[in-house]
Amino acid sequence: MKINGNAIRPGNVIEHKNRLWRAVKIQHTQPGKGGAYLQVELKDIRDGTKLNERFRASEDVERVRLDQKEFQYLFADDDMLTFMDNESYEQISLHKDMVGEPVVFLQDGMTVTIESYEGEAISVMLPDTVIMEIVEADAVVKGQTASSSYKPAVLENGSRVMVPPHIESGTRIVVNTADASYVERAKG
Repeated sequence: MKINGNAIRPGNVIEHKNRLWRAVKIQHTQPGKGGAYLQVELKDIRDGTKLNERFRASEDVERVRLDQKEFQYLFADDDMLTFMDNESYEQISLHKDMVGEPVVFLQDGMTVTIESYEGEAISVMLPDTVIMEIVEADAVVKGQTASSSYKPAVLENGSRVMVPPHIESGTRIVVNTADASYVERAKG
């Protein structure tokens, strides 16, 4: 599907220089001389390389639609992760690099979204947040000011996260899978 160069939005996948790219950031620029353009930060969806590109409104870009399907995470075997299609019950194995850094938040039975292009899986997206238990939290230092009140803690998967002072070991919290940040205390 062809779109104007200035119609690219973050999250769109485009075909450019014979590769597939996801638009990460966009910035409209109106120079004093010449026409306006869109500065786009692109990330290769296969190998993660980045590219900054300028697109003018007069340029046509090929926007690619990816197929998205829900799968259930079953197990890991070395660097390979096995998922099951929730509809057909077919299993597929993908390299953990397809998940990227959030791979540490994969949990047995978790429902993930696998994006594919022309039948080839190209990315695995976890839910935005997961609930994890704190297994180790530093004690609060008396007299610490409120502005720097976050303290380091360790999650059940071994990941480190900064949490508010009232969070103690054994507390279940909601964690953002994209940047491993504390969201809130888990309810219930």
